[in-house]
Amino acid sequence: MTPVKDQGHCGSCWTFASTGALEGAWFIKSGELLSFSEQELVDCVNLSFGCNGGNAAASFHYWKTHFPMSEASYPYTAKNGACVYNANDSYNNIQVTGPVGVTHNDKVALQNAVYQQPIAVAIEADTMYFQTYTSGVLTDAVACGTNLDHAVLAVGFGQENGNDYFLIKNSWSADWGDQGYVKLGADNNNGVCGVQMDPNYPGL
Repeated sequence: MTPVKDQGHCGSCWTFASTGALEGAWFIKSGELLSFSEQELVDCVNLSFGCNGGNAAASFHYWKTHFPMSEASYPYTAKNGACVYNANDSYNNIQVTGPVGVTHNDKVALQNAVYQQPIAVAIEADTMYFQTYTSGVLTDAVACGTNLDHAVLAVGFGQENGNDYFLIKNSWSADWGDQGYVKLGADNNNGVCGVQMDPNYPGL
């Protein structure tokens, strides 16, 4: 995976979940770790709303007809802008077939998917319970809620002190949480913060 990124004051979390999922999938397929452009998605994905929100599946649909550009060639500005997609300056060897869904509200299905590659997931992140996280596993599903308002990347799973969890890469810089990561409890329902409710990844 690429290092933890920072979305800044822009509701573009969905683009970071999208690029993270594709970065992981492409590395697994090719052995090449690339950093893809979030700003391309902010500016160019018509099915979402840039800094005003969106979802990873819209990015995966977009990449069906557009190739991903690099972070360097289309740098992040943390604000909405005009689309300046350039196919000649893109990774035109990377062809995304669209979003692939993982069974909703199924801990084992999500574990199996994460075992294969990073998975874009949606969570509720507007509670103090989530925002003040520093370490350990968040296990209180009620305190975190399931009103999905934030997109993140599930990159692993495990167990700590008897609690199953998903390891989540956030996009609030490495200064947040546990070096930019959080462990969200896995259960037989929605998962803590709703982590098991809406998982998907880009088909390659």
